[in-house]
Amino acid sequence: MKKMQFILLLIITILISGCTSNTAPSKLEKVGLLLEDTIDDKGWNFKGYQGLLKIHSELDVDVYFKEEIDSLPKVMEAVNEYQEQGVNLIFGHGRVFSDYFSEINSKYPDIHFVSFNGTVSGDNLTSLHFNSHAMGFFAGMVAAEMTQSNKIGVIAAFSWQPEIEGFVKGAKYQNNTIDVSVDYVKDWADVDKALHLLAKMHEDGIDVYYPAGDGFHIPLIEEIKKNGQFAIGFVSDQSDLGDSTVLTSTVQHVDNLYQVVAERFNRGELETGNLYYDFEDGVITLGEFSSIIPEEFQAEIHSVIESYVNTGKLPIED
Repeated sequence: MKKMQFILLLIITILISGCTSNTAPSKLEKVGLLLEDTIDDKGWNFKGYQGLLKIHSELDVDVYFKEEIDSLPKVMEAVNEYQEQGVNLIFGHGRVFSDYFSEINSKYPDIHFVSFNGTVSGDNLTSLHFNSHAMGFFAGMVAAEMTQSNKIGVIAAFSWQPEIEGFVKGAKYQNNTIDVSVDYVKDWADVDKALHLLAKMHEDGIDVYYPAGDGFHIPLIEEIKKNGQFAIGFVSDQSDLGDSTVLTSTVQHVDNLYQVVAERFNRGELETGNLYYDFEDGVITLGEFSSIIPEEFQAEIHSVIESYVNTGKLPIED
């Protein structure tokens, strides 16, 4: 009898172990995306949408997105709907969502909230930060090298953008006599104000521009092209807007970062708090160089970037 009990126990143990996989069960169920604006900007918001599609194709999960979610009531309504649909990972595609998510996260303990460029703390909150100071630095070097008037300009959305300070420092490193003008739209998408600032800079003799705002950068580059001047693209590679206009672009590969974050969450490895990414992580690069940039200077920039990836130091910091 004892022998039979032992055999039955052994069979049950084998059956249980046979049903148990060495692979941890999937933690990612469905993914939601909230956008402050629309995906038609050919920049930041479209990049977020591309990231969501990459998660869908690579991880084979259902995904959802909502546009023009620009207030706390709209965020709560969207999150409630996502919760009913079984979403357990929500991306808020912008800095503003860090504040929104920090207000509501405790009400949704089974959802992990991911935002960008804000400061968060909590068991289910993560904020992703692009270390964009360096990309601005390299863009400034390019602008200072290619100006003919010795005057370059930045038209940015907000003063907190780290790439702006980086741009100024990179330009001064390349040419310590350069005149750098900086002005702020104080909005991501106010095209009229951005064009007004561009017109003023044009009158001042500026001939290379860095339009650092994802809602107005395309119209500005088109106007810069009409003026026969140069621009640095923003967020995505904008070389297709004109090889003789766009010298290079500061590219944030947001779509790749979305996939990285979703995979980490799926493995139960996504950290909470504030996470930082840079060139060495492969999520920030410079875009294609214009053919009008001398090859020897292109080689110099590539060398400086390689050194930064290896050491974490910009040349001005040596």
